[in-house]
Amino acid sequence: MNPISLDLLLSAAAPGGGSCLASTTELEPAGGPHCAVAPAKFAAPRGKESVYAYEKRYLDGELRTAVIIDSKQSQLNRAEAGLELAVEDQNPVLSRLPRVVVAYTVDGRVETYSDLSLPHRVFDGHIRAASKDGVPVTDLPEYRAIRDATPGNARALLEASPITLVFGGWDSSRRSRQGRWRSALVGEIIGFCRADKEGDRRPLRGGARVDGVGMQMLLSGKDLREVVTRQSGELSGKSVEKLLKEADKAAKEGKPISASAVGLGGIPPALNQLAGVACDRIIRTHVLSFATLRQMRFGAGAAGDQACRALLAALALNGLARADAELYLRANCDLREVGTTTVTLDQRGGQTISLAPLGIKEADALLADALLHAEREAGVRWNGPVLEVEGNPAIVAGAVAGDAAEEE
Repeated sequence: MNPISLDLLLSAAAPGGGSCLASTTELEPAGGPHCAVAPAKFAAPRGKESVYAYEKRYLDGELRTAVIIDSKQSQLNRAEAGLELAVEDQNPVLSRLPRVVVAYTVDGRVETYSDLSLPHRVFDGHIRAASKDGVPVTDLPEYRAIRDATPGNARALLEASPITLVFGGWDSSRRSRQGRWRSALVGEIIGFCRADKEGDRRPLRGGARVDGVGMQMLLSGKDLREVVTRQSGELSGKSVEKLLKEADKAAKEGKPISASAVGLGGIPPALNQLAGVACDRIIRTHVLSFATLRQMRFGAGAAGDQACRALLAALALNGLARADAELYLRANCDLREVGTTTVTLDQRGGQTISLAPLGIKEADALLADALLHAEREAGVRWNGPVLEVEGNPAIVAGAVAGDAAEEE
């Protein structure tokens, strides 16, 4: 089994190299194969109910029903989160990662977000709506250079937001010259399960809450209004408005009203939540596309461009190593690895070579080697944040909590 070395990345990053590196891991429920898992929930096309995403996939030559346990978007977010934590921990290499940071002042404290955490990365609306020293970000020469980057010369992105080149980004709001960068790394976790038959009932599981003071709390309209008013600063505006209307109606009618909406009282057991799914195989797969990286040039000549692509590949593998090391998905979806991760790199003509999977320590060493090589061959300089801007206060003031389309 070959190690994933800088020489291997450089070879794959050169014209004619292998197309993809694939990483595959068999997983199972941490409690044992008899346990069900909670797949990712998605908003239904119609109605307000959440649903699971089922697809047809081949397994050992047989077309089977598969459920999405963790989507491609979510897997990339987990890799980004691993890199961001390493930056916060002052990792000697990743703390040098170029990034664009937007800062908001909320209740006297400063909150920062970077292209590692914002959903559209360097092209995110939070960044585009920000300013620096009173100048809109979109008018800054350094940000215009980022937006003007092309596959023919992506140097500005490499030295300002390499994460966008690895995980993808789309400058969709720009009138012209929109940057569209597909992700070089993709991944997902799927589970193979029994196909539902027509007429099967939608599987549900029960939920309940016990309140030791009393299973039901009935308050007068006046008392409920007082409870809501006292904590109005901690509730959403819509919730406060709705509760106050209900309280005033109860007061007018002289009838008591349930206080369950403010977290008082118990909830009787009820079958009202999606049940877990039993899976006989769970597989995590990631693919790093060298074919995608080879479409990029960086104005550094053949050897320099090759070094830059290898650097991006090492960054992608570092995020992958950190994400794989933390099998943290969601409640009722604790998983464990069944065996060693299998890593292969295609060599054209149907040939592949087996590679040893990277741990975090090995991934850090590989990234350090790739960065040093890119500095020598292409003059690349990574020195941490390259653009720090002030967020528009009107945006953060308008933020409200809401349900995500995919529940993690």
